[in-house]
Amino acid sequence: MLDILAITTPIFLIIAVGYFAVYRNIVPQTIVRGMGAFVMNFALPCLLIRAMAQRDISEIIEPIYLMAYGGGSIIVFAFGYFYALKIAKKKQPNATLQGTGMSFCNSGFVGYPIALQLLGPAAEVGLALCVMIETLVMMPMALVLGDSGQNEDQSKGRVLGKAFLNLGKSPIIIGIVVGLCISLSGWVIPRPIFTAVDMLASASGPVALFVIGGGLVGLKLKGLRADVARIVSGKLILHPLAVFALVWLLPDIDPIMQIACVSFACSPMLSIYPILGQRYGHEGLCAASMMVATSLSFITISSVLWLLDLTQVFGPLP
Repeated sequence: MLDILAITTPIFLIIAVGYFAVYRNIVPQTIVRGMGAFVMNFALPCLLIRAMAQRDISEIIEPIYLMAYGGGSIIVFAFGYFYALKIAKKKQPNATLQGTGMSFCNSGFVGYPIALQLLGPAAEVGLALCVMIETLVMMPMALVLGDSGQNEDQSKGRVLGKAFLNLGKSPIIIGIVVGLCISLSGWVIPRPIFTAVDMLASASGPVALFVIGGGLVGLKLKGLRADVARIVSGKLILHPLAVFALVWLLPDIDPIMQIACVSFACSPMLSIYPILGQRYGHEGLCAASMMVATSLSFITISSVLWLLDLTQVFGPLP
């Protein structure tokens, strides 16, 4: 267990430093938002380019990984969505947000730094595969359901078209496409350019964690405890369990990638979750859920990694 804490504790210490810096106004929250934009628009795209450009395409595309992570995410999204819609009697945008919060990971800001500490360079491939599922499957699905529930006069096809158009402009998607093209072509990036890409990529982990901590300052529960508890439980418990079950049931892949798949699923929800909530008038619910999930994820992530190491389901942790 001490070995696991040695991996997870530094991650959450940086989050705590970010929180303290903003709470004490050492770093204004507006600057932290700018740091987040740097990570999303430059550091993470460069990380994905670095991960893909140095590997053959056969090393990058893991169909079983995509099936396990994507299948587990869709199952949990469907559970959260239909439970909120049919049993909790929420409106469609609210139900969509609850399903999204349970199934959409903060793979870039939290999942990757943890997987990097645990698995080394293999974490970059895991991140690329998770981002493919999140941006090409999960996000369009969430936007179609949420927007069609709010704008019933628009067809789902039109909403989906807008979603994919916006995703096509995303620096993260551009980074994936560039990395895949380099991998397929066999082109070797000139050393000065690769060094610049590598430097930007290396900044993604610590800066992202600092941003997560700073973003938690000022968030409050505001009487949303039942919904928050449901979303957080779904994200930190149901989602890792669903992904673990599929990783275990589906045909074998590299044990390192099996551990990566489960460890990414353990991370809290995406950092833009409150922004999605604002889109549908539920930013308070999303912000509160993200605050609680991020705070509790230290316990859940450490526990899951300890259990994996204890049981050696996929072999001993590296």
